[in-house]
Amino acid sequence: MSGPGGSGGLSALGALGATLTWAKLREVKCAELEEAADGWGRAGNRADAARDRIDTQLVDDLRRTQKGEAARAAVRRLRRLSMNFQYIYTECGLLRTTLNSLAREMKAQQRVLQGALDDAAALKFTVHPDGSVTYPAAGEGLVDGKPLAGGRASGVPNPGLAAPSGLVAPNPNAAKAQDIADRVAQAVRTAADVDWRYAKILRALKAEDGLGVPAATWTDAAGDAAAVRQAASGYLAQGIPHDASPAERKAWWAGLTDEQREEYLAVYPDQIGNLDGIPALVRDAANRDNLQLLMGKLAGRDDEDAVTKLAALREIDRQLRAVREPGEPPMYLLGIGDQGNGRAIVSYGNPDTSRNVAAYVPGLNTSLDEGFARDDLKRARDLAIASNRHGESAAAITWLGYDAPQSPDGWGTLAVAGAGRAEEGGRSFSGFMGGLAAANEHANPHMTAIGHSYGSRTVGAATQQEGGIPGVDDIVFVGSPGVGVDSADDLGVGREHVFVGAASNDIVTKLPAKEQFAIGGAGLLAGGPAAAYVFGGLADPGDDDVWFGRDPASESFGARRFEVGDGPPLVGRGGLSADAHSDYFNPVADKSSVNNMALIATGRSHLVRAEESR
Repeated sequence: MSGPGGSGGLSALGALGATLTWAKLREVKCAELEEAADGWGRAGNRADAARDRIDTQLVDDLRRTQKGEAARAAVRRLRRLSMNFQYIYTECGLLRTTLNSLAREMKAQQRVLQGALDDAAALKFTVHPDGSVTYPAAGEGLVDGKPLAGGRASGVPNPGLAAPSGLVAPNPNAAKAQDIADRVAQAVRTAADVDWRYAKILRALKAEDGLGVPAATWTDAAGDAAAVRQAASGYLAQGIPHDASPAERKAWWAGLTDEQREEYLAVYPDQIGNLDGIPALVRDAANRDNLQLLMGKLAGRDDEDAVTKLAALREIDRQLRAVREPGEPPMYLLGIGDQGNGRAIVSYGNPDTSRNVAAYVPGLNTSLDEGFARDDLKRARDLAIASNRHGESAAAITWLGYDAPQSPDGWGTLAVAGAGRAEEGGRSFSGFMGGLAAANEHANPHMTAIGHSYGSRTVGAATQQEGGIPGVDDIVFVGSPGVGVDSADDLGVGREHVFVGAASNDIVTKLPAKEQFAIGGAGLLAGGPAAAYVFGGLADPGDDDVWFGRDPASESFGARRFEVGDGPPLVGRGGLSADAHSDYFNPVADKSSVNNMALIATGRSHLVRAEESR
């Protein structure tokens, strides 16, 4: 790959050659490397600007003003061109960081070398081209009192590894000369290693000929990013503050220079994109680039897990690139990853600029697959659209930031769903909401946490973290099998700010407590919730305990139950149906539920239509 400043930068590398000497090391022009890095940075920024213009202007204008197959073909070509510019931006960023990191490491060895040369000059020692050091006579002989003869010391690149000889040279200059020679040798040896390591990386950063960027090229780009990250690990001196608070991370990012930000985004898009407290626009940009790298990485594998996640990532990518319909909020990719069951956090509306922000946590059997990318993302999209009809700006988020339990028989078994995943997810969700609160531009944004199914148990666990869920004003549970506490008062926002939706035909909200499970037989293990509900429920029909504690829809729990549709019955003409458990977010099947959640999410809970507690 060649480009602005490329030849000038690489000529500095060529100065080292196969046989590096201290004289060659001293003459390496690190400024040329940095100049080349700046050139690649400028090229990358131009590519990014071109990509943005295609995505936000040209494609939209074309689709709005032109119809027919010719227009559709032109849009496809523009999309391909946009992907090419994105690839250029990614690779230019890697080149920039590689060259700057190389310059930094070379400068460090030049400083070691210059310090040794300065010490030699001060002592009037001579440093020879081969790095050996001649020292003059000094001291006094024991016999005749005359100065002891001078000599010549040869450097050892790794003096700590050399076995001690047991001999001590009587001339006091000998030890000083040996130290200088060792430092010269060490600088030369380290610089040669640096040269070899970075030359290998730079040779790999080369695009295929032609105008196309096939999927395989993104696979190579994922490998390029990993190699640069490993080589440049010491270059970005101020490490990413993983252990800091969201507010501290926000301040850290604000304190970086533009160049530092660009290099962090180039080398660590996965970490910056998933760092709570970083601005949403930055996270979105980082994650969109990381999305391409992830797709390239997974495309290089053919196992079932990779195929499943790749299908989801491609669907998310398709949605991100789609032209928004009138009234549809823009998408922001706030998190993406392939660890565990997969990660994806998508916001409809900018959570930093919106006055109202709601985050929805999905539950049992949710993972990064194509169904999630279609259905769970649509839930946040529909909620955002409904919320924005009620006044001030609103953003709604689907948060898959944890490994939800996976049931072996589909939606039917909660026996696998212990509290461990909820506790782990609750910690992550609390941190995420803290990041939203820190990054939001409003003095007092209205924030809502929504948990569905097992996700309600996860939200409940988040409330039990120290300080609760930062910034959250209201909590909503729908389709809940319990939230881990026995009273709305235990959730940290006041019972008047806890809301519950429970459809009449949603059996998950009526699952018997684990204690009743022993009485009701092996319903959860053998027959799933249907059997557990029938048999376990018969044990004590009036009991208000469910699988994860007290029923949030019960009067004794103390939350505000809001009106939702009944949902289709468990057994109908089409056989068993779980739709009553999943329709809460469907504006067609359950308009009442979506509208009530939108009112809560926009701080208008006084308008919510109430339903009697159980």
